Amino acid sequence: MRFLLALILIAPAFAQQPPPAEAVQQTKPDDKTAAPATTADTEPADTKAAESPAPPTESWLTGSVDFGYRWLTNVNGNFQQYRSIVNLGEGPKLFGVDFTIQDPKKRLFDRIDARAYGWGGDPYNTAQVEVRKSNIYDLNIDYRNIAYFNAIPSFANPAQPLGFDEQSFDLHRRNASISLDLFPGRHILPYLAFERNSGYGHGIETWVDQSADEFAVPTLLRDSTDNYRGGIRFEYNRFHITLEQGGTTFKDDDQATSTINTLGDNTIPLLGQTLSLTGLNQAYGIRGTSIYTKALATLHLTSNMDLSGQFLYSEPKTTVNFGEVASGNLAQISSLLFYSNELTIGTGAANQPHTTGQVGYELRLFHNHLRFLYSLFTDHYHDAASPFVTQYYITAPTATSIASLTTALNYGQVVNYNQHEFDLIYDLGSKITLRGGAREVTGDASVLAGQLSQTGNLVSGKLNRTIALGGFTYRPSQKLNVNLDYEGASSDHIYFRTSLNDYSKGRARARYQFNSAFGVQARFTVLDNQNPDPSINYSFRSRDNALSVFWTPSGGKRISLMGEYDRSTMDSSISYLGLFLSPATSLYRDNAHSATAALNLTLPADAKLTVGGSLFISSGSRPTNYYQPLVRLSVPLNKKLYWNTEWQYYGYGEQLYMFEGFRTHIFQTGLRVIR
Repeated sequence: MRFLLALILIAPAFAQQPPPAEAVQQTKPDDKTAAPATTADTEPADTKAAESPAPPTESWLTGSVDFGYRWLTNVNGNFQQYRSIVNLGEGPKLFGVDFTIQDPKKRLFDRIDARAYGWGGDPYNTAQVEVRKSNIYDLNIDYRNIAYFNAIPSFANPAQPLGFDEQSFDLHRRNASISLDLFPGRHILPYLAFERNSGYGHGIETWVDQSADEFAVPTLLRDSTDNYRGGIRFEYNRFHITLEQGGTTFKDDDQATSTINTLGDNTIPLLGQTLSLTGLNQAYGIRGTSIYTKALATLHLTSNMDLSGQFLYSEPKTTVNFGEVASGNLAQISSLLFYSNELTIGTGAANQPHTTGQVGYELRLFHNHLRFLYSLFTDHYHDAASPFVTQYYITAPTATSIASLTTALNYGQVVNYNQHEFDLIYDLGSKITLRGGAREVTGDASVLAGQLSQTGNLVSGKLNRTIALGGFTYRPSQKLNVNLDYEGASSDHIYFRTSLNDYSKGRARARYQFNSAFGVQARFTVLDNQNPDPSINYSFRSRDNALSVFWTPSGGKRISLMGEYDRSTMDSSISYLGLFLSPATSLYRDNAHSATAALNLTLPADAKLTVGGSLFISSGSRPTNYYQPLVRLSVPLNKKLYWNTEWQYYGYGEQLYMFEGFRTHIFQTGLRVIR
């Protein structure tokens, strides 16, 4: 509280601009201590004004800062679920800062724009700085930090709802980038850029023994990827070319450690013995590097035809080192072997040449009323890998006999993907635009098979899909706009059981503006996917209908209203092999209602009041309700100072997993200072 009071006391002083320098230096005519006039003082006023780079009243710094304090009431219910969904903390906060610095003399820079939001412990905070000097450079710096917490018991292991269980994570992901464009606005523009994506944290993952029993173990996670690139752009009226060379480095160092006696998910004794894990030390390190080359080009060939193309080639190289020591009462199902200790050592390397290309053109005929677009996309990569794994098993209970298993592979994975698409767009007058086309997707792949494969180390697959495209846009007047898109496909081969196979997808949008103050917008989407293969028998359907209204009388000066209602449904059905390989069917259904509304009012003394919120209610396989109302008030204390306060309620509940529900109130208040 003392911190907040100090900020409140300091803020008015920050809001007051200092008097201009001319006012400080000015002396009275009768002041005997006034310095005699110099030559510069006696020059004509228009000459002095011409020398001044900027008007004396122009401020070199403008912007605003929002800061304050946030309180939380006790989170009633599941605190881990609250952190997984909301994760807002309390304490002093920098809600946002946005300022611009201008150099009147334009020496090292013309303008600096800086923005930052969500600092002070929030789960998502950003910062961005843009520095410009006309015709010399553009410098952009961007930073984002995401605190990702996920510990939802029902998704990890519903049998243990009260603990921090498997498939739980408490991570921070950071993304930073810096780019420098030289000579903006000219025909030839060199540029340099650097991006870094990194993550660190801890969580709970699963360790699997040779009987496929899963044990929850703590793990430490660390990874980072650096991307360095540079190139040159050629920008002219009729063509554009970009040539870029870059490289990436990647590393991932993870550790899993357990020193307590842990039971697996399978608590039923196996041949009279209960499986357990009493100790685990596991570590692996992955290193990767890649050099890539990219080229982009567009050409305005004639007044009726444009060409475009891009090419990307990369060759990632990866090495892996792995070590693991496990102890307990463990089992190997294939040989009905119980063992007390396991030692695993593994190494590997992979090389993956990767080529991607795309070409296309647009042809315009009949005074641009008819447009023909064609594109070809192709993607090919080959993965040559050579893993080597050695495993040692010390059998229980004598610990005298040792069984070992060495696996050495030298295999290549190959994936090819090709896509052709053409579209026709015809303007039938000024009010109707018709669209039609087709897309063909083909591919083949040979990749590493799963552990239960009965066909060897590799498995092959094909992809062959034909898609029809269509749609239209109808604009009978400036008030009404209707848009319809349709996509229907038939597949001969697909890669995965749940891939799109024979599907139809449609989307309709309409907007009607009754007058300048009131408008309505509607949206409808549907997807129906079927795979009639008797071994799969997969069916998936989803629908989404939304209606939005906007009311802004007099431009929203005194009152405005925004509201949206969304009704969505989804159901799926697929066959699979259950216990003892017996046929079974997985069913899932969800019917959801969601709504969002905000009423903005201008009160006396130009105070701003916002009342609204959102809700989500669903029924079906996982009934859920989520409520988030809010009230926000902004009161101007003077032209440069505003007092902002806000209340929000978060309420979450599930009928089948009531232990995951939570509810809490969040209050925040602070000041906004404008310069």
